Amino acid sequence: MANSKSDIITDIQRHIADCGGAMKTWYVGIAENPRDRLFDDHSVDEENDAWIYHPAASSNVAREIEQYFLDRGAQGGSGGGSTNSKSVYAYRVTAHTRE
Repeated sequence: MANSKSDIITDIQRHIADCGGAMKTWYVGIAENPRDRLFDDHSVDEENDAWIYHPAASSNVAREIEQYFLDRGAQGGSGGGSTNSKSVYAYRVTAHTRE
């Protein structure tokens, strides 16, 4: 079950603070399947990299959360995904990740 918009934002903010790095060193996006997007498309190392994802109530809510972080300096871009993209994900950018 999806958490509220504010709960997801708070949890992602907390994760970023706990893992370190400025907002500009993090990438935030939306996806239908966030695990595939993180580990296959972006080459995030599941065991060693900093990452997080949450299901949102809808694609629109996921896009609002994504935009919240983009407006605060996270890497990424709005307009991607589809109507099935209901999860928000974030990861700390490293030399081996693909943005």
